[in-house]
Amino acid sequence: MNDSLRLLPERASNIATSYDTLFYSLTAMTAVLTIGIALTIVFFAVKYRRRRPEEFGKDTGSHVWLEITWTVIPLVICLGIFVWSAILYVGMSRAPDDAMTIQVVAKQWMWKVQHPNGRKEINELHVPLGRAVRLQMTSQDVIHSFYVPAFRIKQDVLPGRYSEEWFVPTKLGEYHLFCAEYCGTDHSRMGGRVVVMTPGDYQKWAENAALDERPEVAGARLFAEHGCVSCHGQTAPSLAGIYRHEQTLADGSRIIVDEDYLRESIIAPRAKIVAGYPPIMPSFEGQLSEEQIFQLIAYIKSLETPVGPPPAPLPLGPTQTPQPGASTP
Repeated sequence: MNDSLRLLPERASNIATSYDTLFYSLTAMTAVLTIGIALTIVFFAVKYRRRRPEEFGKDTGSHVWLEITWTVIPLVICLGIFVWSAILYVGMSRAPDDAMTIQVVAKQWMWKVQHPNGRKEINELHVPLGRAVRLQMTSQDVIHSFYVPAFRIKQDVLPGRYSEEWFVPTKLGEYHLFCAEYCGTDHSRMGGRVVVMTPGDYQKWAENAALDERPEVAGARLFAEHGCVSCHGQTAPSLAGIYRHEQTLADGSRIIVDEDYLRESIIAPRAKIVAGYPPIMPSFEGQLSEEQIFQLIAYIKSLETPVGPPPAPLPLGPTQTPQPGASTP
């Protein structure tokens, strides 16, 4: 189809066809109902119009089954649409376990991206064809929205919390990336591109560039620089193997350790205190950027050994001294 005549952007992800089918179905259903109701109104207005001043309509009585029919049929249609939409929504709410996680930090007025091997990009996102990609996103300032029309994905990116979306690119090429939430005076310039490459080309692109530190390596360095090793595993809980495991809190409740919990524990450590440990961890709010918090979390997630003795402290530079320790509350 000619691009100038295209109703929707081209489809380039695993969910694009499903969402387009739902969209077209809803559009067709709406058109049929709207036209049908309009024609029925016109037909009845003409057929049953008042022809003489003394003419009055006759009471036709009640038709219970007719009332039931035009109540049940729309109900079934609406429930069908709800179930169909819910299936698509639930399918996009959780990325596959083998999805490649890419970290995205939104900032007025740019997208900052870091790949698992440490490579960073600004306003660009390179991804391999046919590979599930999970975007873990947060904002450094105001609300943004990560929108790739060709992939049919759009997700608000909020300050102070993590949001996610995932997709599988199915077509090679370059695709527009937009911010779909007004975020300030240069909002219209906050765009970029998504480049879909063959797996081989993506591997070469990732390996042939000068790499930044891998997130977990940078996180390990931050963990040592801020003195976290002086407390965790001693006066604070060990962090080894806690990711995606259950923690019991001081109030008796239980929580699964995920990225949001870890972030909250770094920024507001007294919000959820782990049972059996004193609330001694200082807040690092304002001391760490969102990228550094991502790196610390990546390091904690990499500690997959069973919970036990604390890992050996990383060596500090000659001018570095440990800071007050931290407990993951």
